[in-house]
Amino acid sequence: MAELSTIARPYAEALFLAAQGQGEAGALDTYLAQLQELAAIVKHPQVAALIGDPKLTPQQIFDLLVGLLPQRPPGALQNFLRVVIENDRLAILPEVAAQFRRRKNAAEGAADCIIETAFPLDELQLAELVAGLSRKFGLKLKPAVRVDPELIGGVRVTVDDHVLDGTVKARLAEMYAALTAP
Repeated sequence: MAELSTIARPYAEALFLAAQGQGEAGALDTYLAQLQELAAIVKHPQVAALIGDPKLTPQQIFDLLVGLLPQRPPGALQNFLRVVIENDRLAILPEVAAQFRRRKNAAEGAADCIIETAFPLDELQLAELVAGLSRKFGLKLKPAVRVDPELIGGVRVTVDDHVLDGTVKARLAEMYAALTAP
């Protein structure tokens, strides 16, 4: 997917700068939300089949996509969408959304944090864990919690490219590897 990432980068950068240039509070959030909605729309199999039809004009594709959004996108996002359609790059929208989100997080001194646990965490446990991780990484973390009973116990945390795996499953795998090593 390095190629998609490379192609998406200038699009994400341009859209981020346009959204940032709006100067309105919440503009980045609005752009990100609508960009993520567009990315989900173009990944839908029925929509993908429609937009792949060579009989449709770029304006028809634009009208279709904008019509599927809950609200009309801001002008710069509409212009962005037109450019993406004209350049036949709709397939990169999910990657553009991911890069836009990373850029927005970096500008806010934040990062997405995926917390996987074997059992649900209560609010206090989650707050303490996020506070400790925020100190460790020096970032404001935006946690998403997933429960995976296969972990047996413990927690696996992913922040950007960093993975902290303190699960029982990981420890058992380490023990197995050590015991079966030649």
